This record gives sequence, structure tokens and C-alpha cells, in this order.
Amino acid sequence: MAVRQWKGSVASTSSAPWQNRVFSVLAVVLAGIMAVFLIIPFIALIWRAVTLEGHIAASELSIASAVALSLGTTAVTIVFIVILGTPLAYFLARHQFPLKRLLTLFIEMPIVMPPVVAGLALLSAFGRRGLIGAPLASLNISVTFTLTAVILAQLFVSSPFYIRSAQSRFESLPREYEDAAAVDGASRWVIFWRVILPQSTRALLTGLILSWARALGEFGATILFAGNLQGRTQTLPLLVYGALEQDLRVTFVTALILLALAVLAFSLTRWLTGLDDYEGDTPTILG
Repeated sequence: MAVRQWKGSVASTSSAPWQNRVFSVLAVVLAGIMAVFLIIPFIALIWRAVTLEGHIAASELSIASAVALSLGTTAVTIVFIVILGTPLAYFLARHQFPLKRLLTLFIEMPIVMPPVVAGLALLSAFGRRGLIGAPLASLNISVTFTLTAVILAQLFVSSPFYIRSAQSRFESLPREYEDAAAVDGASRWVIFWRVILPQSTRALLTGLILSWARALGEFGATILFAGNLQGRTQTLPLLVYGALEQDLRVTFVTALILLALAVLAFSLTRWLTGLDDYEGDTPTILG
């Protein structure tokens, strides 16, 4: 009986290298297919933009206008995210209250919400017959199809990325630092600025960059809520869509601009994340 078990173990051991080789080859092949699938579209986009014939001189104004509009509106959006999102993230991180999970669900819902649904939700809230838009319309204040609508659309779909990142960081900070500062007589405002914020800078910047990248690429909610008006509400993604059937050269050049900005944002987030991997956080000493 023992001899049979020994022979069986020898046979299984001898077949293990063959099975390992098959597994390794299969894993490499499948990984290669997935990698090629993810890389090829970027190569094709760059190749198509470079090889297209024609000049874009006649459309330089529309591209410059879209770039300025995108960078300007996203800058305003980022300011609002910091001013409004930071207190909300801190409140969620430091307090327990009824229906907190439900509130968090609504706050993070735009991350997975289809863009068209987000646009309809904004129209239902701020349209001329919307929940908030109707009272505003009675005061001759119109939100839809304006620059304000572009900013609101970007704010709605991008702010959850920052709030989520900030809340996670605030929750991970030890309370001992805050308690020690409070014992020394520091106010809540001083504790936040001198203790909490210095230890959260990288996480907040990472969330802010992700929010900016999401706002920059926003399309569905913007076109439904703000329209595609050149020089007024036409951001870079809307220019790509608008020029698709008119001027492919403009379409691909604009797409390359968006791709370059996305690569820049992603590189910054990877760099900030890498700093956290190598450096520990040191609490700020009140003095």
C-alpha cells in the first residue's frame, strides 16, 4: 500500500513541471492578448492623427476656444470641489449619524451613474421646469445651456472622486494627534490646518487630480445639460463629437490633446502614490 502511494506521488511530481510550463505559457498568451488590446487603440489614435492629410488652420480658433473653455471650467470646478468637498469629507469621516450609509451612497453614485442619466438628473433639478430651476426661472435666472451648466455638470460627476479619497484619508489618521493638540489648547480650526491637513496633502491632491481628469473628460451630462455651443459650452470632448462628421483632422488633434492631459494627470497621481509608498507621514508639531 505504501509502495503504491510512493509511486503515485512520484508520478504526480514528475508531471508537475509539464503542467507548470503549460500554465505559464497560457498565462503569458492571455496576458499578452489583453495588453495588446489595451495598447493598440492608443497607438492607432496617434497614428491616425499623424497620418491624416489636411490643415487645421481654419479650425485653430475652435480648438483654442475649446481648450480655454475646458481648462477654465475645470479650474472653477476644482475650486468648488475643494471648498465644498473637503468639509463634507471631513464630516463623513469624523461623525456617525443615522442614514450615513445612504448619504454616502448618493454622494458616490455619480461615479457609476450613466452620463446620460446624470444629465437628465441635472435637467430635472436645474432645468426651467426643474425642482430648483423653476424658482430660478421666475427670477429670470437660466442655468441650462450656459457656462454655469458646464461647471455644474463637471462638479456633479467629478466631485465624488475627491470626496471619497479625502474621506478615506481622514478616517485613517490616528485620533491621538488631534487629542494631543486639543490638550495643548488648539482649536478645531488649528488642528485641521496644522495637524490633519499636512498629513493628508498627498491623498487630497491625488483625489483632486482624479476629479480634474474626470471633469475634463465629461461629455454625456454636459451635452444634455449644457448643449454643444461653440465658444459658449463646447468643451474638448464636445468638440471631438461635433467635428467627427465635419473635420477628422480636428477630431483627432483634439483627441490627442485630451489624451496628453489624461496622461499628465495619471502620471501625477502615480507619482504622488509612489511618494506615500516610500515616505511615512510625520505629524506636524504645534509650535
